[in-house]
Amino acid sequence: MPARPAPATLDAVDLPSFAPDPPRYRQVLGHFCTGVTVVAGVDAGEPVGFACQAFAAVSLSPPLVLFCPSVSSTTWPRLARTGQLCVNVLSDDQADLARRFGVSSADKFAGVRWTPAPNGSPVLSGVLTWAACTVESVHEAGDHYVVVAAITAVGDCKTGQPLLFYRSRFAVTAAASPDTAGPAEVVDTLLSWPRYADWI
Repeated sequence: MPARPAPATLDAVDLPSFAPDPPRYRQVLGHFCTGVTVVAGVDAGEPVGFACQAFAAVSLSPPLVLFCPSVSSTTWPRLARTGQLCVNVLSDDQADLARRFGVSSADKFAGVRWTPAPNGSPVLSGVLTWAACTVESVHEAGDHYVVVAAITAVGDCKTGQPLLFYRSRFAVTAAASPDTAGPAEVVDTLLSWPRYADWI
């Protein structure tokens, strides 16, 4: 029986430091299209929240997600105090809502309809779906935090298209066509598709 090859190793190398200029960095990373969410909670009896495109699934078992608030956010400390929140997935007709929650404001919830999730956090009216969460851990990462949260409840999924953020602008998906209405793709490394291996 032939000997098993030794595992590959990487030689130590001196990598050059790299500090991209911020506009160029934003331009390059802006070509990665994301959805748009509003992360919301209740602090001292008052609903609070912020728009967030840095959101992703982390694990199916246990069910974990992550999102990345800015260290300069005035809303995140209020959500962090409670440890309970709801991630609202915005639909393609909610760009105005994303803009409202994307800037500092005394009362972002003025005139906004919402109902409480099981953990009391706001579920915004008209969203595609939502997930109630409990904060598990917070990690410093440059000028943002990486927050890992455990899913405690999820909402129904509304028919519609998601609001997207691409190249620093809000965008929407094209209407469903015969090419996009078939069975889900099978890609081993993506969480949201039927089979998965390396990604989680």
